[in-house]
Amino acid sequence: MARWCYRHRLVVLILWVGALLGLGFAGSAAGTNYADTFTLPNTDSTRAYDLMEKAFPERSGDTDTVVWKVDGGTARDASVRSRIEPALEEIGRMKGVGEVSSPYAAQGASQISGNGRIAYAQITFTEQANGVPKALVEDVVDTAQGAERAGLQVELGGQAITRTQEPPTGIAEMVGILAAAVVLFLAFGSLFAMLLPLVVAIAALGTGLMATSLLSHVTDVPEVAPLLGSLIGLGVGIDYALFIVTRHRRGILRGMEPEESAVTALNTSGRAVLFAGGTVCIALAGMLVMNMRFLDGVVVATSLTVVLSVLAAITLLPALLGLLGMRVLSRKQRRRLAAEGPESEEASGLAARWSAYVQKRPRTIAAGALVVMMVLALPVLSIRLGATDQGNHQDSTTTRQAYDLLAEGFGPGFNGPLQVVVDGGDATGGASAGDVDALVSAIRSTDGVAQVAAAPPAKGITVIQVVPTTSPQSEKTDQLIDRLRDDVIPESGAKAHVGGVTAVFKDFAAVTGERLPYFVAAIISLGFLLLMVAFRSLVVPLTAALMNLIAAAASFGVLVAIFQWGWGTELLGIGKEGPITAFLPVIMLSLLFGLSMDYQVFLVSRMHEEWVHTKDNARAVRVGLAETSRVINCAALIMICVFSAFVLSGDMEGAMAGIGLAAAVALDAFILRTALVPAAMHLLGNSNWWLPAGLEKRLPHLAVEPREEPADEPHARVPDAESGTGAGSGADGGSTVIHGFVRTPDGAPVEGAALTLLSKGGRQLDRVTSLADGSYIVSVPSAGSYLLAVTAQEHPSRARHVMVGAEPLVYDVELAEDEVDAVN
Repeated sequence: MARWCYRHRLVVLILWVGALLGLGFAGSAAGTNYADTFTLPNTDSTRAYDLMEKAFPERSGDTDTVVWKVDGGTARDASVRSRIEPALEEIGRMKGVGEVSSPYAAQGASQISGNGRIAYAQITFTEQANGVPKALVEDVVDTAQGAERAGLQVELGGQAITRTQEPPTGIAEMVGILAAAVVLFLAFGSLFAMLLPLVVAIAALGTGLMATSLLSHVTDVPEVAPLLGSLIGLGVGIDYALFIVTRHRRGILRGMEPEESAVTALNTSGRAVLFAGGTVCIALAGMLVMNMRFLDGVVVATSLTVVLSVLAAITLLPALLGLLGMRVLSRKQRRRLAAEGPESEEASGLAARWSAYVQKRPRTIAAGALVVMMVLALPVLSIRLGATDQGNHQDSTTTRQAYDLLAEGFGPGFNGPLQVVVDGGDATGGASAGDVDALVSAIRSTDGVAQVAAAPPAKGITVIQVVPTTSPQSEKTDQLIDRLRDDVIPESGAKAHVGGVTAVFKDFAAVTGERLPYFVAAIISLGFLLLMVAFRSLVVPLTAALMNLIAAAASFGVLVAIFQWGWGTELLGIGKEGPITAFLPVIMLSLLFGLSMDYQVFLVSRMHEEWVHTKDNARAVRVGLAETSRVINCAALIMICVFSAFVLSGDMEGAMAGIGLAAAVALDAFILRTALVPAAMHLLGNSNWWLPAGLEKRLPHLAVEPREEPADEPHARVPDAESGTGAGSGADGGSTVIHGFVRTPDGAPVEGAALTLLSKGGRQLDRVTSLADGSYIVSVPSAGSYLLAVTAQEHPSRARHVMVGAEPLVYDVELAEDEVDAVN
């Protein structure tokens, strides 16, 4: 498929552009229909919600609040009324506004605070918040705040009002893309190579978001789903393309033609991308174990974006590579390639030196990395799940100031009232007046209750509004809900349920806490099975599962310190501290486990390949780390930039997810995969690759890397027409040998050294053991370039690239005590 896409690049590009434009046109014509369904089956708050919906179906529009405060006198003064009442009347006449309840109306006395200095009016729109035109909301805000004067402060709060404070759509995505572009340019040094991952990610993200908006018409998709889809789509889209482009550029620099290099890159890194994308989708699907309708839409949006990111990487990317040809390299690299020829396949630089250092001091590095992760994880012990509200907005926003004014004038619990819904059964008038009065009296005498008021019954349902003495995010409010449910209502004998936004989020947090262990067990088990099948080992997937748990604990520790303890919230511009949003752990764990599996696959697949060919664990871990750590760290840096940019999204949940995932990726890539995982694998030795023989026979085979091509197919060099050297030269172009001696620096022979001949693709061709005099002979299938790896007890492993012609090659190997493998 990669070759077809490369050769038919214009067809592929037309199909992608057509899909993007078609979905864009359909999405703009249909609009969106996002719905935040936080209700949970079989919870008390859901029963209350269902009863209220039955009794008051007409209360469907979003209700927002206008709050004003006077510095002197009272809100009842004629000078205040003369400014506020005309503004409220003008708002009431606006198209899209259903009702305005004024404190100056006959029944509005309760809307003025006890000291008379703070009052509020409620504006009920005809649509829910996401359906109210933004222009209408802006007109309401401008009209209300136009009544301000010296000594009269006017603020507005509510879900619809929040929309006016959101930054321009796509600002977080644009900042993330620009940051990623800088990292890519520094990594590649080429403008065209930098653009490739960005174009692929934007194409996948655009189609994913537009498809999600269409799906919102046929299934419940929460409003936060597109934001999370953008967050994960940009991250994995850029990273997947990065892995493939890096492999493609490396192939060209080592002498391959662009088409063959692209096909090889897709057949190697592309396979790993397919596998990695599958693991992310499986981790996301683990959210379905929670049985929460709210999360189903999140699974749909994020999984769809990941699938399209993988599809773009394996179809659109090879087409773009075909358009660019050699221009995927910078001009400097193209000039050097023309002047000096293909570069060596030997890895070098900082990554190789770090890999050798990890091999020498695995205990020290493992202990240091583990201590860092444990310290960062400590705050997670005090995590408290709940809900963010407008009290967590920045001080400068009108919603935060309206929240604070209502709390000042009517008590902190006024911003999160509870609804006790009394079910009167088949009685036409609902529960008897005496029963309701008795329940109201019992609630009023309960500790933690500031105000109680019962509304007239409708369709057998009576709603009692309860205002707590504490804020919606206070633990004492949660305790009040428990007292009402466990003691007050049962003792009254009434059939009633406690609802309201505060109760809904409390139930959401409780259900999340109960089901989270099952969710974690499900995604860890699935990840364990996938890695076991792919790498034929029990220890590697077990290590990965443990590392994922450590990364999760540390990232949540960072999240608690910032958002719950308030360390740096004002500096980051994300408002006031509060509890961690109840649904965030599930979403973050899904994304974190999926992304961690990506890095684990890219790292361990190279180690596993080396292990299969050499059976030398130390070399396998060293080579795997040296050859993949740079691209993993580069990919992680891009994800950190993308995720961190979502602090600018204007959404508290988006900021939490962004910072939490940025911290998780940083810790996972720079500490776990670069230090702790390889150090642990060095300490575990050959047991890393242990799998019981009986299990080996029963497991299906799932190859992350492609099958090696036969030795006589095009791994060898093309014959040189002038010199006659290369594959097929000589008498018959057939097999030959490499022979020589294995000795120490002082000339002593090394007996029992294992010499392994590997093809350029890494396939083992021959393996022998040196004799008592140190001599050896390995068979070579044909002339060409090969890797000769040597391992011996009490000596460091070493490997060299050798060029074999038509005649036998004499090659003596010297094993130094402190030698660092030049390949790495």
